[in-house]
Amino acid sequence: MMSNRTFTMVKPDATGKGYTGAILDQMIKGGFAIKAMKWTRLTPEQAGEFYAIHKERPFYGELVEFMSSGPIVAAILEKENAVADFRKLIGATNPAQAEEGTIRKNFASSVGENAVHGSDSDENAIIEGSFFFSGLERF
Repeated sequence: MMSNRTFTMVKPDATGKGYTGAILDQMIKGGFAIKAMKWTRLTPEQAGEFYAIHKERPFYGELVEFMSSGPIVAAILEKENAVADFRKLIGATNPAQAEEGTIRKNFASSVGENAVHGSDSDENAIIEGSFFFSGLERF
């Protein structure tokens, strides 16, 4: 069954450059409703747990270090066909290959500092959203 919710994080590179408001605005203008949101900072342990799926990949250590280097904004978004539509809105991981007008084309500087995370499946959207938000924090 397809979910109408997805999970996102505005990453430390984007929050550090002051892009948070513009990125959230682009999400809302893209038809997404914010159902949960928080400004927080991951510890290295939390970042490692969140990205545990990548533990065996060569970039894992850099990813954990980067994701714990500054504040992030975590959010659960709602829209019909949320996961697929959000992946389209954020664009390719490499901003040089992202389509014009996508979040990564507009705000990312590299593959490693790509401004925003978006869930890649309905199942992961549920897992990732539950990592950050209790039932009391979702609307």
